[in-house]
Amino acid sequence: MSIFTFIPLIASVLAVAAAGGLYAWLRNQSPGNEKMMSISSAVREGAVAFLMREYKTIAPIGVVIGVLIAVAIDVAVAVSFAVGAALSAIAGIISMMTTVGAAPRAAEATNKGIGATLLASFRGGATAGLIITSMALLAVTLLYIIYPDPVAVAGAGFGASLVALFIRAGGGIYTKAADLGADLVGKIEAGIPEDDPRNPATIADNVGDNVGDAAGMGADVYESYVVTLLAAMLLGGIAGATELVILPLLVGGAGLIASIVGVFTVRGKNVSNPMSPLNTSFIVAAVLAIILDLIIITTLLGNNMLAYALFASALLGVILVPIIQRITDYYTNYIYKPVKAVAEATKIGHSANILEGISQGLKSTLPLAISLIVAIVVSYYAVFSVSGDTLLGIYATAITTMAMLSLAGIVLSIDSFGPVSDNAGGIVEMSGMSEENRNVTDQLDAVGNTAKATTKGFAIASAALAALAMIQAFQHEAQKFFAGRAFEYSLTNPVVIVGLLIGALLPFYISSRLITAVGNTAAKIVEEVRQQFRNNPGILEGTTRPNYARVVDIATSGAIKELFAPAAIVVITPILVGVLLGPEAVVGVLTGAVLSGLYLAYHMANSGAAWDNAKKYLEVIGKKKTPEHAIAVSGDLVGDPYKDTAGPSLNTVIKVLNTVAIVFVSVFLGLLVL
Repeated sequence: MSIFTFIPLIASVLAVAAAGGLYAWLRNQSPGNEKMMSISSAVREGAVAFLMREYKTIAPIGVVIGVLIAVAIDVAVAVSFAVGAALSAIAGIISMMTTVGAAPRAAEATNKGIGATLLASFRGGATAGLIITSMALLAVTLLYIIYPDPVAVAGAGFGASLVALFIRAGGGIYTKAADLGADLVGKIEAGIPEDDPRNPATIADNVGDNVGDAAGMGADVYESYVVTLLAAMLLGGIAGATELVILPLLVGGAGLIASIVGVFTVRGKNVSNPMSPLNTSFIVAAVLAIILDLIIITTLLGNNMLAYALFASALLGVILVPIIQRITDYYTNYIYKPVKAVAEATKIGHSANILEGISQGLKSTLPLAISLIVAIVVSYYAVFSVSGDTLLGIYATAITTMAMLSLAGIVLSIDSFGPVSDNAGGIVEMSGMSEENRNVTDQLDAVGNTAKATTKGFAIASAALAALAMIQAFQHEAQKFFAGRAFEYSLTNPVVIVGLLIGALLPFYISSRLITAVGNTAAKIVEEVRQQFRNNPGILEGTTRPNYARVVDIATSGAIKELFAPAAIVVITPILVGVLLGPEAVVGVLTGAVLSGLYLAYHMANSGAAWDNAKKYLEVIGKKKTPEHAIAVSGDLVGDPYKDTAGPSLNTVIKVLNTVAIVFVSVFLGLLVL
């Protein structure tokens, strides 16, 4: 084992220790009065009930798949699959429990002002961000030490992707169904404020913030991290250089150490603009990551042109993070033209509001495409011009992606701050705290919405770039398993065309299933809330407590029931296509899914966020409870399943397709010939 392998291990241990320190600090903060703790307890119970029921559903499926992999593929791959799946599940639990526990403390901190509330919210998010990233890096490093073959470790990517798909899609269905139900009946029909304790769906809505935004994003980023690591390691292994296999691990370790330092730069004093300390923390982490990458790469590979070219690729990955965040921010933040245009369209009516939101989301894909094209071209030719090796050029793009994901610790810390502040606002409202306290959480919630939107852009872009590397790795693995067979991956091969058509279709069809799932589950919640209001007038009078548990149960059972079909389609498609049509068709499926999924996911995430923030913009300028605001609320309801269910789930869809293909490549026989 190389001495360099200790770097990611040390970084992981340091991150766990830092997360433990943040958690201890949080536990020492006051969780508020008895009513606040009671609300928090109800949210925690609902969130735990959802995850436990989902995990009980996933577990037997995972066992069956693990056994099939052990029998048909290899025991080492099956072990990696089990480790990746288990840690992905744990990542979801840690994210959820941390944010649930931090929310009442953030709510209580509103009595001390915005600085104290920011610190409590951020440190809650950072606890989850650091522990999840460290788990991903530690898992892949240890598996590689035990099985020094990147292909064997690839099973961890499939395990992580499978569990993340269930958590991300299931959590997305849950959170948006609960949100829709709460808003449609509470805000629109009954005319009561958001998070009003009289709304039977309000606890389910707050639970949804944790199972969707916290557990879902935690599992999503964990999976992205693992898959990106594996993609770069696989390409390094194909290149036949041990140094290139462990380099992605070292880049991950450097970014994790930098993230730890960035997290501890956030302070709760003299805060006027809550976004400012968050931006500073990222800049500190990014600069430190660049310095560490330079030291590590030149030490590992020597003082030569290839080392500096690979460092340039890593530098590009770090720079790409704020570029994508800036693009996403421009199209989703209400201080800029696109969201203001969506808000202005509410003066005309519902159709204008919806069309403008769709238009802005579609427009946002252009600058994203340009940034990714530049990153791919520059990283590829920076190394190809030095080495003359096309494989090393592709490897360089994988290093660019890994450098992006190496900052996942700080990015996820900033993202997880969002659901904490959102839940804190709910606790403030439901516990009857003052309007001043609510104003504090509203300011942080607006920042959290921006952070969540930019993190979705980060996750979508990294998923696409990682998938491109995985496709290249898949082609090489297919050639290794079918050494006597020549593969033709050009567009003159009709099998490739068929694969492209199937792959490009999947993101659209899966999105339709997920959006329908939200609508079906929300309809049941709406009927339940209406029925409670009809049968018990004391609820709206404030004299009777609603049946929160009933709505939580409807959201839980509905989400789990509805996600089965989409998940099965994603897992089975590459296997079925590979067995019937062979590896060429699978490459078509993977490529088609990346191309359509990348832009569809980004469009939906940004359109949804634009509708949401158009509503908030109207509230900020004093147009709450106006006809325009009512139209904006309807737009937000359309955007919710766009930005929090279908859009984010496509990241996972893309990665599941690729990891399934890598793991099952040996069974792709091509029984049919077109």
